[in-house]
Amino acid sequence: MAFSGLRGASSGLLAVLKKGSRLRRRKPSAKTQTAPAAHEQGPASAAIASLAPLTRIISQYLDSKDVERVKEAYRFSDQAHLGQFRASGEPYISHPIAVTEICAGWKLDAESLMAALLHDVMEDQGVAKQELAERFGADVAELVDGLSKLDRLDFATKAEQQAESFRKMLLAMARDVRVILIKLADRLHNMRTLDAVDPEKRRRVARETLEIYTPIAHRLGLNALFREMQDLCFHAVYPNRYAVLHKAMMAARGNRREVLGKITDAVKMALPAAGIEAEVSGREKSLYSIYTKMVEQKKSFSDVLDIYGFRVIVHTLPECYLALGTLHQLYRPVPGKFKDYIAIPKLNGYQSLHTTLVGPYGTPVEFQFRTRDMDHVAEEGVASHWLYKEDDATLNDLQKRTHQWLQSLLDIQSQTGDSGEFLEHVKVDLFPDAVYVFTPQGKIISLPRGATPVDFAYTIHTDIGNQAVASKINGEFAPLRTELKSGDAVEIVTSPASRPSAQWLNYVRTGRARSEIRHYLRTVKYEESVAFGLRLLNQAFDQLHLPHPADDDPEWEKLAKSSGASSREEILADIGLGKRLAAVVARRFAPENAMLATTAAAVDEITSTASAPILIQGNEGQAVQLAPCCGPLPGDAIIGGIRLGHGLVVHMAECAVAQRQRAREPERWIPVVWDTTTARHLSTRLDVTVINERGVLGRIAAEITEADSNIMHLTMQDDAAATALLHLTVQVDSRKHLAQVIRAIRHVPQVQKIVRIKG
Repeated sequence: MAFSGLRGASSGLLAVLKKGSRLRRRKPSAKTQTAPAAHEQGPASAAIASLAPLTRIISQYLDSKDVERVKEAYRFSDQAHLGQFRASGEPYISHPIAVTEICAGWKLDAESLMAALLHDVMEDQGVAKQELAERFGADVAELVDGLSKLDRLDFATKAEQQAESFRKMLLAMARDVRVILIKLADRLHNMRTLDAVDPEKRRRVARETLEIYTPIAHRLGLNALFREMQDLCFHAVYPNRYAVLHKAMMAARGNRREVLGKITDAVKMALPAAGIEAEVSGREKSLYSIYTKMVEQKKSFSDVLDIYGFRVIVHTLPECYLALGTLHQLYRPVPGKFKDYIAIPKLNGYQSLHTTLVGPYGTPVEFQFRTRDMDHVAEEGVASHWLYKEDDATLNDLQKRTHQWLQSLLDIQSQTGDSGEFLEHVKVDLFPDAVYVFTPQGKIISLPRGATPVDFAYTIHTDIGNQAVASKINGEFAPLRTELKSGDAVEIVTSPASRPSAQWLNYVRTGRARSEIRHYLRTVKYEESVAFGLRLLNQAFDQLHLPHPADDDPEWEKLAKSSGASSREEILADIGLGKRLAAVVARRFAPENAMLATTAAAVDEITSTASAPILIQGNEGQAVQLAPCCGPLPGDAIIGGIRLGHGLVVHMAECAVAQRQRAREPERWIPVVWDTTTARHLSTRLDVTVINERGVLGRIAAEITEADSNIMHLTMQDDAAATALLHLTVQVDSRKHLAQVIRAIRHVPQVQKIVRIKG
């Protein structure tokens, strides 16, 4: 790593001593305590935090120069936290040392270890980022800054502050994965020492850890840390349940010792006999995983049988499959309990063969088969290959997957303005399980459980997602809301005329798909609103017989400043969305009374002036909507109402809803007519009463198809045995086309009555 701004150890220590009094005067944070009086200090607070264990660890893989740099960071941190104690009574410096020891266990580089030692000096002690950069280098300063929360800014709520702090940390992590590794080490040590805080804070921190940090640890493949965090959180949130389950586990361990011993001896004899040299170890499932299994499957502890498992570590990949076959001959496998994560690794890079065998006395036991390298990755994940490279060609598979996920955070951030929404998208992506589907080219794509073809489309490319109209799953057409299953081959059918629907947000599962859809809808709605607002404003200028102002007319800037808008486009968008009346804005450009406030009489003057109505095509987008209450079609007499925040809503002139709204706010209604060219495939509803005979529905569907229409939705009501009422939603081009469809339906002899539903 590049390093700049480093001073010699002696000069650095001298600088720290010179600043000692200033550092001691810094106000401690709420999570620390100032030193108690000498006569109040207990044994814990009198303890001295030692750097010796950390020095021994890092000396094994860092050179002497880097070790000295880490020691200098320790001296600075120790001086900065001088006089502060943790809630347990220990000197505060013991926490940064413990965090750094965890990082050293992953063999992180010197900059990471220095940042771990200094991770609280900016947040708690007010040390400037520039000061850290000058003393320890820009890399260390950036890491510490990414780890520091936004405590000194004003936020409306605690939740908003927390969400913005998470966003800052996750974006720093997207730039450099070492940020999250240090943060996870920090959170792990906090969880290990959580008994010192009050129960309410203990539960709050534990829930936050379960919601954010354990999924991130799992996502990065840090399984050992993931399991420990889960158990610590379980103990903090449900201490009584934890104690009862722990006691039951200890009892079960004694009861099943004989069974496990038999299995161990049999396996250790069978594998060498097959020529396989392996390391066999038994393990217990974590208490939290057993607890969640009991809750999800509504089982008691005695019903959860597979609480023990064995791990078989071999030298080569083929030996994994040979060992699996050997044990399948030794014990009977449980059908459906075999998973091959070697051929298809988990999203976090985990590779292993899983099988469940029925051991002696009918006890089910899980076995995992992996190589030593796979075991290393399984326990430490991305930390086992933590080096963050910019060149994708040099990344292994695990690093590539991590790199892609981190990049997706930046993509989501670029389309999300609100920190709470950003955090929501990230939480969606922190899924504990996945399904694996195939592209038409045979590439494997990992998606969260419950994902749909829409999620798949956006995973491939944003344009494919935006233009998706249908999907093929295993060669057959399927709705876009279909949940995908592992092994599905998925193909997306696209159309340049298609665009995302707001309804997709109801069933997408990935954060990327959700953010892309929302971004598109926001952008398109704004652009359409600007265009439609310009049409409305030009109509108002024509009614007042005023010239249309140029785009750079100074009056636009004056109007924007006086009304709180940022630009001409924002004013036009507000007109298109119904937030401003075109009449009011047009009046501001009248030369004789430029600043005259528009009165109700002025509005009446404009609305009563004869002028060309707005032309409606039916495909304008979100700025113009066809009212669902009456479903107007080209050929129907229509009227348009400007609805606040929604733009123009077009109703049939006879619509009762429109008439009531127009009576309340007449100034918001404008004349509209159908354009000569209108959109195709508009929806309308029909109620068809038929004699309830076999095959009648098929004949009606055939007639509708013959009339060049399509059934969008159908329900049937058959209260009487002799007749049935069909509720149809069909696609037509105009009122004339609808008449053709109705005539075609009448060809079916069983049809008794057809009614178009207009409200």
